[in-house]
Amino acid sequence: MELRLEVVQVPVSDVDRAKAFYVDALGFVLDHDAEHIPGMRVVQLTPPGSSCSIVIGTGMTGMVPGSLEGLQLVVPDMAAARSELVGRGAPISEPQDLGGFLFAYFADPDGNRWVLQEIPPREAGGPAQS
Repeated sequence: MELRLEVVQVPVSDVDRAKAFYVDALGFVLDHDAEHIPGMRVVQLTPPGSSCSIVIGTGMTGMVPGSLEGLQLVVPDMAAARSELVGRGAPISEPQDLGGFLFAYFADPDGNRWVLQEIPPREAGGPAQS
């Protein structure tokens, strides 16, 4: 059996504003933007290098816009990733070292809270080093 997490819903109040933020400020790739049935707009976006996408839209969820928290974007180099994202206009916090792992935080225009995480290099086939 194979189970892959490939799409996560992110609740937003203004689809076009959120789409612009994820594409322009974060560099997510727009996979599709379609209205499948009247009142149900589906916008799928994928972070660069990720095999998991997010979906924003209308008519899909009862989650309150801005209620999502803790999704993590993992990067190999916090300084480089943060510099690029800040340069694109993303409101990324200063990194914090939490026991050998770096974390920085930001929110989308609705207040959905995200984490940028740098994990030290892993040994081949092993867990993250601590």
